[in-house]
Amino acid sequence: MQSNPSSSSAAEQIDILIAVMGATGSGKTTFVNMASGDDLTVGASLRSCTSDVQICKPFKVDGRTVTLVDTPGFDDTDKSDTDVLAMIAAFLNASYEQGRKLAGLIYMHRISDYRMGGLSARNFRMLRRLCGDTTLKNLVIVTNMWGDVSLSVGEARERELATQDKFFKQALDKGAKMLRHTHSFDSAINILRYALRNTPLPLKIQEEMVDEGKDLPETGAGAELNAELEKLMKKHEEDMRALKAELEEAVRLKEEETRQELDAEIVKLRDETNRIKLDARDMASKYDLERSKLEAQIRKSAERTATQQAQMKKEYEGELKKLKQQALQNAGNTEDILDLRHKVLQLETQIANMPRPRPKPWPCTIM
Repeated sequence: MQSNPSSSSAAEQIDILIAVMGATGSGKTTFVNMASGDDLTVGASLRSCTSDVQICKPFKVDGRTVTLVDTPGFDDTDKSDTDVLAMIAAFLNASYEQGRKLAGLIYMHRISDYRMGGLSARNFRMLRRLCGDTTLKNLVIVTNMWGDVSLSVGEARERELATQDKFFKQALDKGAKMLRHTHSFDSAINILRYALRNTPLPLKIQEEMVDEGKDLPETGAGAELNAELEKLMKKHEEDMRALKAELEEAVRLKEEETRQELDAEIVKLRDETNRIKLDARDMASKYDLERSKLEAQIRKSAERTATQQAQMKKEYEGELKKLKQQALQNAGNTEDILDLRHKVLQLETQIANMPRPRPKPWPCTIM
């Protein structure tokens, strides 16, 4: 939603916080580095390198301070989906309690993918649960890796993604935008400019956990993940029953090698089922752990942003003083006076709307 230029809403705040999400290998970290000039670790394979929430150094876009947050995917190779949800929720809620709402979310999707598979669909489904419908108007779905397909193939896939309910159509109908990233600095910055127009809003999970006091398993995202874990456990139990039947047959036929292989598969499935049960049970405690780990990172990012804002305010105030002096010296030129008064008003509005930290709620468990 575009802001009203004459208003003093949160949309005019100088500090812009944007989260970047998507599947492993979708180009999240590359996009963040390209836009910000940072050097966060980029993976060269399908193995995840973004195994933690990473906050890039603040940078300027059209005079506004922008901070991008690089997040792991829900198909992370080193962490469970429960770990990933706990990390993302911990960052979002701690930021929200410090008065920082997201001005936008960017979801990266490879247009080079032959189809939107189960992992990509799960990542997007979890993003929608984190957002809620209200904030979908601040979501930008970014298709990238256009250089890996012909233009005609890419455009056909783009149309399918935009018009199929099982893909992005429902989010687009609720105000989300779909843009192309052509792997250039200008393309990345133009995508970020859409977020500059947004009114920062709380996400659904922030309202659920911070404002309503729910635990992570009670949120929409937590319930979605628990449902998937339950489905996966049932699938494992069915597979174990089938393997046990095969094992009984192998024992009857005295096929020792087959029996050993089946035994190993059953043990592996049993261990995975137990891990899933522990993940579901420990979701809330994992969230608390991740939140405490993120404290220093969030504080450091906030301090860097505050330093930049203080410098910007000093520059604005100096320019404001000069403009007022010029207005007095040009008292005889009505057109110049009107122009200078307009600039003075703009600067005063920018200074007045610089974001101020929101007091932490009491009690607060992040410290």
